[in-house]
Amino acid sequence: MHFDLFVIGGGSAGVRCARIAAGHGAKVGIAEDRFWGGTCVNIGCVPKKLLVQAGEYGAWADDAAGFGWHIRKGPHDWNALLAAKDREIGRLAGIYRKLLDGAGATIFDARARFTAPHTLDVGGTHVTAERIVIAAGGHPTRLDIPGAELGIISDDAFYLPKMPKRVAILGSGYIAVEFAGIFAALGAEVELIYRQPLPLRGFDHDLREALAEAMGAQGIALRPGCQPVGIEAHGARRRVLLGDGHAVEADLVFFATGRRPATENLGLAEAGVAVAASGAVTIDSHLRTSQPHIFAIGDVTDRLNLTPVATAEGHALADSLFGRTPRRVSLENVPTAVFSTPPIATVGLSEEAAAARGPVDVYVTKFTPMRHTLTGRARKSLMKLVVDQASQRVLGAHMLGEDSAEIMQGLAIALVMGATKADFDRTIGIHPTAAEEFVTLRTRTRVVGGAAKAAE
Repeated sequence: MHFDLFVIGGGSAGVRCARIAAGHGAKVGIAEDRFWGGTCVNIGCVPKKLLVQAGEYGAWADDAAGFGWHIRKGPHDWNALLAAKDREIGRLAGIYRKLLDGAGATIFDARARFTAPHTLDVGGTHVTAERIVIAAGGHPTRLDIPGAELGIISDDAFYLPKMPKRVAILGSGYIAVEFAGIFAALGAEVELIYRQPLPLRGFDHDLREALAEAMGAQGIALRPGCQPVGIEAHGARRRVLLGDGHAVEADLVFFATGRRPATENLGLAEAGVAVAASGAVTIDSHLRTSQPHIFAIGDVTDRLNLTPVATAEGHALADSLFGRTPRRVSLENVPTAVFSTPPIATVGLSEEAAAARGPVDVYVTKFTPMRHTLTGRARKSLMKLVVDQASQRVLGAHMLGEDSAEIMQGLAIALVMGATKADFDRTIGIHPTAAEEFVTLRTRTRVVGGAAKAAE
């Protein structure tokens, strides 16, 4: 079987690339041996957001009394939630297959492995292709410590037979803080154990501080500066041993300690495809690997591991190869959200990254959202703009608070277009909303980037 294009991986990147290429008239094959729709649809952002929303309903029931509603909240039905989640995920996975069928792509429910640069073994079928795309995604990892097998990874969290009463989460990235909020909102005691002084390394410092404060306010126990060194089983209970000699008891230990590109057992050496020490496939600005006819897109390249980025890369590559409209995907000013409780959203540069480039004006506001002036819930929202002092261009926008992801999507358009602080200032806000704060920030909080400023 010979194809113009063969795609390894049926996630967001691979399906979009295959579907668009087939729509351009290419003969396309695509292989997936686990989940059509990939991590995001099946064991990632989609089911996770549903679990986050489940927790929000419980909080709203508690908050309703502030508005005159007296709701009697019963125990949460974990199994009912998972059953509803599974129905929706099954529906979405079916849509992915239907899209590929409709486009005319040949679908293989099997693992694909290179046997030569243009040749693949796909579940025992010999396949050749003029061009091949690696879109195999990534997978979560555990720490290399004794007893690591006693803990779960994020893949497992969506299939737990029952809600644990006490959870120890190892890590402080977006998966860690999201599931900490989920488990806490659904009634578990949660401890977050991490090496850094604050969660979400790489995000803006003000956001990190505000999130730590918010997590503490909802009863999540934070253990910064701690290094897990082992896990022990004591019957059904688990004991996490820490480097300082202390230990944490839990029903469930959850590793949220990073992800790795899924490049194992793909036969990349046989194809002559270069791989970095991290396992990521090395690519150039055109998404080409060390073999000019083999491309890599999405999380397998370990650049900016976000579903919309993967989808955009798949679409751009298909257009470039078969649509006579070559184009690239910019990784600058990509908006993103962390569905913690409350959520975080951001686009552009953090204060720290912007200050490294030169002097910047920083505008920050922190306030109690209108809703919680009545609920009494101890929750603050934070909004922040980072502005280049010389050009007054807005380099970064950051928010912690309810609806932050919905608000940030619109702001991302402004930043991509090069909006200045004056553009924000002359925009009339919608009142009363939290979003209007972004266009009413008039008082500069501070100036940073002093070293660059002093050098002028």
